[in-house]
Amino acid sequence: MQALSEPQVPTKEPAAVTTARWDEANKQALHFMFGAQRVMVDEVMFAFETMSDRMRTETHLFGEFAAKLAASHSVQDWKATSRDCCQHQLEFVRRDCDRLFRHGERLIEATSNLLHNRG
Repeated sequence: MQALSEPQVPTKEPAAVTTARWDEANKQALHFMFGAQRVMVDEVMFAFETMSDRMRTETHLFGEFAAKLAASHSVQDWKATSRDCCQHQLEFVRRDCDRLFRHGERLIEATSNLLHNRG
């Protein structure tokens, strides 16, 4: 007959090893929290800058449109003014979309670095 082996009891780690592991886990959690906070603050700053830049640009474009419309003396001038202002608006939207796309790439990179860097 086979002899039954005694169940293995997990050995207790020394207190120093447990404390070191606990300290490392706390350090990683703290690093993650500060990194997440930095990413969130960066996002708030980017949103504020984007909003103020957009308001400034939209106000400038509307001012140009109003000035050109006031200087127009015929329906043909109004058509040309509308066409030019629409073109400016489309160029602004294209630049804005490009900027938001680049920001999305930077945000993904920052989040990836936050999740992969330990300590």
